[in-house]
Amino acid sequence: MSENIPQAKTIDEVLSILNVIIDESIEDKSTLGYFAVLYYKVTEKVKEGIVEGMFQNGPRMEQLDVIFANRYIKAYYEYKMSLLPSSCWEVAFKYANDYWIVVLQHLLLGMNAHINLDLSIAAAQVAPGDEIHDLHADFNMINHILSGLVGNVETAMSDVWPFLKWVLKKTRNVDTFLIDFSMQEARNGAWKFAVELAPLNSTQLEQQIQLRDKKITKIADLITNPGYIPSLIFKILRLFERGSVVAKIDKLRSVI
Repeated sequence: MSENIPQAKTIDEVLSILNVIIDESIEDKSTLGYFAVLYYKVTEKVKEGIVEGMFQNGPRMEQLDVIFANRYIKAYYEYKMSLLPSSCWEVAFKYANDYWIVVLQHLLLGMNAHINLDLSIAAAQVAPGDEIHDLHADFNMINHILSGLVGNVETAMSDVWPFLKWVLKKTRNVDTFLIDFSMQEARNGAWKFAVELAPLNSTQLEQQIQLRDKKITKIADLITNPGYIPSLIFKILRLFERGSVVAKIDKLRSVI
């Protein structure tokens, strides 16, 4: 069955497959579409950056983006086909049907798996051995692009949660802080792990990936079970979320 899983060869093919995933999520009324929309926007920004010469090595960056995206695409279709994706992705997908998980948590679950695990693997694959150090500047540029989308996510969620703007005033943009902090921590850890992976042979690589997957899965558990007070806040936010799953996907699609 794995031979039926689509894999992109170019960044345009990545965008095309992501659009299919988003459309499938809309048809199925699935919350899996939330992260797919965010990731589509990230990929779109990376493509713009390559065209505009923002990266030191544009062709290498497209290769990295394709490898990076294909890991998410593979995990998504493995889940849909009842195969076993990475453990951290399995957890992220499993919560797609949990009523109490809010939009923010769905996004964080996807970012946790994709940045903490997939980005490191993609970076080490496109720049093995000592080449990894030459990738650092472009890796940081991806971080800059990711951070730039945080404000747009806040705008989308402010519309999903009618009283969120009031909450933001009281908590000093806690949602932006949470997303940005989580992403920053993830990216820092992703680079460190990429440097560790780069010199390894295939056997060592697989061993380290499996160990890392277990660690990242534990972080996913913290996102879904963050403690009594955060969980209570999330439940209140969930009760006041406005719109259907499809409406939320459309809102994310229009403002991110």
